[in-house]
Amino acid sequence: MNHKDKLLEIYKLSYSLKKIKDVNKETIGFIKSIGEKINTQKGVFTVLVTLITHKIIDTKQDVRKHQTSMKGGFSGRSIDFVHITPTLKELGLPSMAESGWLTRSLEQPYPYNLDYNGKISNKVVKEAFLNILDFVEKNPTSATNVLRLLLAEAIASKNDAIVAIVPLENPEILTIENIIKALDEHFRTKYATHGGSKLPVLAFFAIYKSLIKEIGRYKECSLAEMGSHTASDRTSKSAGDIEIFKKKNLFEAIEIKLDKAIDVTMVRIAIEKIARYNPDRYYILSYIGIKESDNLEIADLINELKLEHGCQIIINGLLPTIKYYLRLITSLDEFIKNYSNLIENDTEIKKIHKEKWNELIDKHLK
Repeated sequence: MNHKDKLLEIYKLSYSLKKIKDVNKETIGFIKSIGEKINTQKGVFTVLVTLITHKIIDTKQDVRKHQTSMKGGFSGRSIDFVHITPTLKELGLPSMAESGWLTRSLEQPYPYNLDYNGKISNKVVKEAFLNILDFVEKNPTSATNVLRLLLAEAIASKNDAIVAIVPLENPEILTIENIIKALDEHFRTKYATHGGSKLPVLAFFAIYKSLIKEIGRYKECSLAEMGSHTASDRTSKSAGDIEIFKKKNLFEAIEIKLDKAIDVTMVRIAIEKIARYNPDRYYILSYIGIKESDNLEIADLINELKLEHGCQIIINGLLPTIKYYLRLITSLDEFIKNYSNLIENDTEIKKIHKEKWNELIDKHLK
């Protein structure tokens, strides 16, 4: 049985926690500590799931030795990349973009012993992480139940984030102005959690679902599946937050910023991506707009790229661009349905973002 199959097997057992007597109260407390921070410490959670799953499969392996460079070690990252992170995504559980080991504090070349020096930011989480692994290593027959308890925390977090988005009662009264008001408030609300920066990405994804069907420019085009909005440029293999392909070739890429103005550095990064991926157009859209002091230099870079490469970089504000696109699509109702569906089902969007959208539907769109 491979790691994916074993994880799925344990996952099915994690909805009921009866007959768990071989995990002491201290370790259960550490697991609870991980559960409380599971959405902000997804790397720690993913690494724990990977190592404990491997311990169940290979009881003789010291899973604290998570790299092959260590004497008696193995590649935890490879197992995570191939089996664990994709499975966590399938289950809708907290996960990293590609692997928990892309977190710098966890990729240090030292065993995860109790004196591990990696700088896991939350001291309570670090203590819990190392003590859980210490317990599993000393009590390998308890590994299955430790994993059940850990997955139960993830399931509880997932269920807590479930919020049904209310359907529109009178879609025929929708106006572009009211939609913009609702989106503007949804984007600019100060949430006491992360995830809000993905909201405009979902809005543009919803718009492009309509544009691709209706606008001649996008004939024979397809939308690429959205990746994780938490992936850094170092690990991301995409040209932008949204990618449109035409006959398997990248046609357009859209980079979306909520709380950053468009500056020269951002444009230079875009030019590097254009050289690598060769799109026809590249959009950089920001809620804040363009950094005024960089205006002339940005214009020079855009003109130079157009002459040398042919790709057109288009920079603009988020809301003006959305407003323009809403004028192009046939059904405002379909856009709201698509956006609401994305909000409801995206695993990086938190409960507070979903509840806010329900509030804004009631406030602006009824």
